[in-house]
Amino acid sequence: MKRKMTRRSFVTHVAAAGAAMAAPGIKAMAQQTNRVRGFDHVALPMQNTDAMLAFYRSLGFDMRESAAAVSVYVGNQMINFHRPSRWQDASFTLRAPAAKPPCGDLCFVWDGTADALKAWLDGAKAKVIEGPVPRQGGRKANASSVYIRDPDGNLLEFMIYP
Repeated sequence: MKRKMTRRSFVTHVAAAGAAMAAPGIKAMAQQTNRVRGFDHVALPMQNTDAMLAFYRSLGFDMRESAAAVSVYVGNQMINFHRPSRWQDASFTLRAPAAKPPCGDLCFVWDGTADALKAWLDGAKAKVIEGPVPRQGGRKANASSVYIRDPDGNLLEFMIYP
């Protein structure tokens, strides 16, 4: 015969389960595993190294340079722009074989107003080629987008969610 759980035993049971899940190495039951969670980085070939560095710096991105690439940080994600010496090296095979600048189409989420975005892009001397225009983004929600190009010709989209 099944015993009825008292309120006290229920609370004790829930508290114990919560403590167990909070222990190091224990994953929350609601968290899905063994699936793609998001992007870590994107890699693109770069042609005009000096112009690209100046452009992304003028936009205020955190950047790191190495002999092979320039890493541009966007929150917890990164864009690796491979230097010409890297992507033109036939021995470098960990890339799309036909990738040549410009081949990027990147969309960033802008956390501000359309007017603030315009001022920010104007400050970087970036020419708006379209927008603001209505779009639906990766969040499966309506947004507004503004488009520009970087010095290599990659398309950059800045999406503003309400």
